[in-house]
Parts: sequence; C-alpha cells; structure tokens
Amino acid sequence: MKTAHDLVAAAKARVTEITVDEAEAALRDADLIIDVREPDEYAAGHVPGAVAIPRGVLEFRLSGTPEFDSRDLDVVLYCKTSGRAALAACAMQDMGYRRVRSIAGGFDAWAAAGKPVVQPKLPSFE
Repeated sequence: MKTAHDLVAAAKARVTEITVDEAEAALRDADLIIDVREPDEYAAGHVPGAVAIPRGVLEFRLSGTPEFDSRDLDVVLYCKTSGRAALAACAMQDMGYRRVRSIAGGFDAWAAAGKPVVQPKLPSFE
C-alpha cells in the first residue's frame, strides 16, 4: 500500500521543481502563481501575486474558470514544503497543462530565504 510520502516522491519524479532563487525570475514571468495551501495558511502570509486555490479544489477551479483554459499558461505552484504542490503539478500535467513548475521547499523555504511575503493587515479595534 502506498503512503502519502510515496505519492509525493512519485510526483516529484514527474514534475519540474525550481529552487527559491530560480523562483524569483519564474514568478516575474509566470502567467499564474498558485498557492495550493489551505485558506488559513494563505491568509497568514503568501508569495506576492499568488492566488489561493487549495489543493482539494484545484482541478474543479481550473475547469470552471475560463481564464485558466489555456494549457500554455506559465504556472508556478507552491505549498508549505512542496509535497502538495508536486501533487498539484502532476494533476495539472494530467489535465494537459504544459508549463507547470513547483517551488522546491515551498513557502517555508521562500520565507526562510528572506524573500518577500504578503501578510494581511488586520484592522485595529483600539
């Protein structure tokens, strides 16, 4: 029986992972940056320009949004540490998307490298 780690390892063998340093240029050139983490993770901080599409609804959102119809979109994905992003990249490849990459190490590696992070400003009630 395969474990989640087995599935992630197989996904990583199929997809293109880019380093955090490579991601800087890739993000500038990308048509779409997708954060596949859960909404609370995204709200706590995310990569500038990223849209939140949780892994559990990715295929449905891609199929139901005309802006995502082109299979030639240049897409960069990330999650917390890169497992969900690898699985998401495989799903997108299976859907016919040809230019999909994920960030090795995910958001944790991005933030640890001191790269820019968008953090929401909550209203003050004082």
